Amino acid sequence: MTDHLIETHRDGIATLTLHRPEARNAMSPDMNSALAEALPRLAAERSVRVVVLTGAGGAFCAGGDVKRFASVASASAASGREGFNFEDRVHALRSGMEMSRHLHEMPKPTLAVIPGPAAGAGLALALACDLRIAADTAKLTTAFARIGLSGDYGGSYFLSRLVGAAKARELYFTGDVITGQEAFDLGIVNRVAPVDQLDADATALAARLAGLPTVAVGYMKKNLNAAEHGSLSDVMDLEALHMIRSFMTDDHKGAAQAFVEKRAPTFTGR
Repeated sequence: MTDHLIETHRDGIATLTLHRPEARNAMSPDMNSALAEALPRLAAERSVRVVVLTGAGGAFCAGGDVKRFASVASASAASGREGFNFEDRVHALRSGMEMSRHLHEMPKPTLAVIPGPAAGAGLALALACDLRIAADTAKLTTAFARIGLSGDYGGSYFLSRLVGAAKARELYFTGDVITGQEAFDLGIVNRVAPVDQLDADATALAARLAGLPTVAVGYMKKNLNAAEHGSLSDVMDLEALHMIRSFMTDDHKGAAQAFVEKRAPTFTGR
């Protein structure tokens, strides 16, 4: 347990709130461990139909804790030795980055709600989600070039697919800060709202996602993820498999009957 990540549940919506407001929710070992535990658990929990990721105190996530980076670098320099094993650190970082894959691949919708700054790995976590809604005044930046780093948490993968190779390179190389409105115009976020309207709009969107046919949406995600890199034949193979499986769900059967009876369907996620 940690107070760096707050988990709440309501009406099929699991909300994970990054909670280090004094540091703009910069990542900490406790926060990362809690996220690494929560995401696969929520992915498997049938009562959870959508996962929302947001931040406390008017920020989303400032990414890695640069003050801690500087402290570690200073201590290493003072000691005259590196103080770490290269392969071990690569393995540890790569393991931690699995949280981006969980957000991207879990068989239910994931929604990032961005009230304020989202930078570096924090931005990458938002990009890993299926959908993003941001305050129009939120500040988004890849940030890595500003501190002499190359980037992690899958940000280069997700951003390239959202805005194309050339724009992704520009945003990574320059580290330019863009607003939520500019991110919407570029297609980085799906929706934008005035900051005082963000909570209401995000709540309504999360409720709509929670009301979808969860099993079918999970298969949609698999199809869409495969479409990012697979061949047409591969994707159609998956579509056929997932379509027949969707025909077998209670949600489809109930929705088909509702269509015949000219009424709105009610989905139960089964």
